[in-house]
Amino acid sequence: MQSTIILGIESSCDDTSAAVLRDGVMLSNVIAGQKVHEYYGGVVPELASRAHQQNIIPVVHKALSDAGIDKSELSAVAFTRGPGLLGSLLVGTSFAKGFAQALQLPLIEVNHLQAHVLAHFIRNNEGETDVPEFPFLCLLVSGGNSQLIVVRSASDMEIVGQTIDDAAGEAFDKCAKVMGLPYPGGPFVDRLAQQGNRAAFKLSKPEIAGYDYSFSGLKTSFLYLVRDKELENPEFITENLNDLCASLQATIVDILLKKLIKAANELKIKTIAVAGGVSANSGLRNALLETGARRGWKVFIPPVQFTTDNAAMIAMAGLFRYAAGDICSLDVVPYARVTNQL
Repeated sequence: MQSTIILGIESSCDDTSAAVLRDGVMLSNVIAGQKVHEYYGGVVPELASRAHQQNIIPVVHKALSDAGIDKSELSAVAFTRGPGLLGSLLVGTSFAKGFAQALQLPLIEVNHLQAHVLAHFIRNNEGETDVPEFPFLCLLVSGGNSQLIVVRSASDMEIVGQTIDDAAGEAFDKCAKVMGLPYPGGPFVDRLAQQGNRAAFKLSKPEIAGYDYSFSGLKTSFLYLVRDKELENPEFITENLNDLCASLQATIVDILLKKLIKAANELKIKTIAVAGGVSANSGLRNALLETGARRGWKVFIPPVQFTTDNAAMIAMAGLFRYAAGDICSLDVVPYARVTNQL
């Protein structure tokens, strides 16, 4: 039986990535980051799209080279259509269209959020078989999204809860900025939190109906705490940095898990997955494993390399679509946002 080899292209934000998968087994996954945004404390869309233009050809070339695959062996090209930054998406979309058309390959559009969920199906070798069974409940948490998704199949995903304001990853980054930590702040908070007391400071935990989230109140609570304490002691942040990070991380994890537990109980789903950049957070990973052990869940946590934006997850989602015959035309355009149905 002939193998299916998918080239995936990801350019939704500030990472340019290309990957090659053969029948779901990852052969390569190349990511080019963009350091320029650290100076501004956040992603600058215009600078991101320019960097994508510089990076995309060498990244695709390296992905094919690392995989040991000639472009003539490819079965299809999958690309991120959205959501994301339109300028960045245009670069990846345009390249994918031109590349596919030049080689007469099928073109497959991929929803970026759906791909994060399907990253759990990427295998590093042919012998791996431990993947989530449908239906499962996925907590998708990143800098731009905090969502609870019921995953009935690779093509049937429903967002049952999401943030009404800020995302969990944004809360990490913005509060890290208040403490003077570099961007992106989430990984720094995680590292410092491991030496801190999670009960040192009490922060706001909003009460939102249903399965939805809110993190704007937490950010405000954190800002006011630091501001008021610094009036009393200008060295407050320096002297309490580890405890501040531990308290912040514990609060965000508690907020996320409270709704996850509620949804799992009420929807009667015991297969639980987590995805997105914040799923790399050690506090969240440990809390999920502990909660899952207590509640009889089967918990799936992705390898750290698949938590952030990467093209392997795009190729994986593309493989599912290719198998279903879901090929797109050359006139598709990128989109910045999505609705409640993925």
